[in-house]
Amino acid sequence: MREIKPVHVVGGGLAGSEAAWALANAGVPVALHEMRPVRMTDAHKTEAFAELVCSNSFRSDDWTGNVVGLLHAELRRCGSLVMACGDAAQVPAGSALAVDREVFSDAVTKALTAHPLIEVRREEIRSIDQLLSHSGRAERDPEPRGDDGNDTLGFGSTALRACARNDSVIFCTGPLTSAALADSIRNATGEDSLAFFDAIAPIVHADSIDFDIAWRQSRYDKEGRGGDKAAYVNCPMDQAQYEAFIAALNAAPKTEFKDWEKSTPYFEGCLPIEVMAERGPDTLRFGPMKPVGLADPRSGKRPYAVVQLRQDNKLGTLFNMVGFQTKLRYGAQEEIFRMIPGLRDARFARLGGIHRNTFLNSPKLLDETLRLRAEPRIRFAGQVTGVEGYVESAAMGLLAGRFAAAERLGRAPAPPPQTTALGALIAHITGGHIGPKGAFQPMNINFGLFPEIAAPTHTADGRKLKGEERSRAKKRALADRALSDLDAWLSAGVQRSPAEAR
Repeated sequence: MREIKPVHVVGGGLAGSEAAWALANAGVPVALHEMRPVRMTDAHKTEAFAELVCSNSFRSDDWTGNVVGLLHAELRRCGSLVMACGDAAQVPAGSALAVDREVFSDAVTKALTAHPLIEVRREEIRSIDQLLSHSGRAERDPEPRGDDGNDTLGFGSTALRACARNDSVIFCTGPLTSAALADSIRNATGEDSLAFFDAIAPIVHADSIDFDIAWRQSRYDKEGRGGDKAAYVNCPMDQAQYEAFIAALNAAPKTEFKDWEKSTPYFEGCLPIEVMAERGPDTLRFGPMKPVGLADPRSGKRPYAVVQLRQDNKLGTLFNMVGFQTKLRYGAQEEIFRMIPGLRDARFARLGGIHRNTFLNSPKLLDETLRLRAEPRIRFAGQVTGVEGYVESAAMGLLAGRFAAAERLGRAPAPPPQTTALGALIAHITGGHIGPKGAFQPMNINFGLFPEIAAPTHTADGRKLKGEERSRAKKRALADRALSDLDAWLSAGVQRSPAEAR
């Protein structure tokens, strides 16, 4: 039986732990690199794998009516280590899955260190060059050049050119990627491909926008690349509504930066709306809420101010609030943003925020199996790919591990269907998101990422479903379809068991 070369996983957080576990349980050896305790981060307190540095909650565990619970269910069916240890460390939290932090991370650490196919290496990976020596090729080759003298591989990093002939690597270094490694990744992928903070604007479900008030129109009716003159949804305000909105922003409670985030600067081109409001009552009206080039079709006149929403996914089910990145507390966001005409009954797929992060422009850089398009031996997983949340990060680690394992075993990896939570999330970050350059921002799982479904409209006895009851029925239909399609995907792509591989 041929020797199976190891896959290198960099980072022992949720994604890295999940990737290593998926690989090892498929019979593929793993070298798991974790820099702690050799080099600690500003947020971590221990050297344990999968340490939870923020909340201890994995959010809702209700798979029938909550998309996060559905993702939990899918991960369990895929043999997730994070979910198994989370279930074992569960603490009372109603319908949510919350865990004892220490019990959870200790369980993950014990599982990984005990696995015979996982070698843990406690060391900092400062660059891709350093990692190449661990892959068995420390020497550097001359840089390949075309006849015109240009780099034939399309990027400037000698490290990546060498890596093209070396081992499979999955980077799962998350929001606290060390400065040295972040520089190495940025140099290899392009100066504009790696962000160091995220400025998140709220995202609204399209079907919760009131189009009796809002209307579609691009500023000055300017056509986009697709010939669409009505690419934006516009929510108008008169002077009284605008002044009340500004007063609410100024009075609202804000979320403070964590200690390790306080050095994160505000960028003038991406200021929180409440900071702009503090600069003067008309700042927003001459900024992201400017009404120029727009006319309310009900009156034919230009509004005093306008909140614009832009389509956020290819399905057209989600719209983001343009320029509305914010540090307002979540409860205040929902209350204040529902003051906006047309958004009184808005349902939010994601609320806004600004915090330190490290993430790639994944739709540009990664293929559908999380490989770097310019160098397929390299994968990224977890929060660095632009997902937001514990379980979302773990999910990308699990998929990256399964994809890399399939390749090692001579099989062609295929992503899960977009009708599943796993498939919807990976499809969004690797191509489903649309928007102008620089618009890609981290995303939680939400039902707006799923293809539509013909949901039930009546009960079994013929009674018409309305309101919340109809919404629950649709979510259940989406969940049933997701689990059915996931089971089919798993059956079609079964990997060898560890016993078969040894």
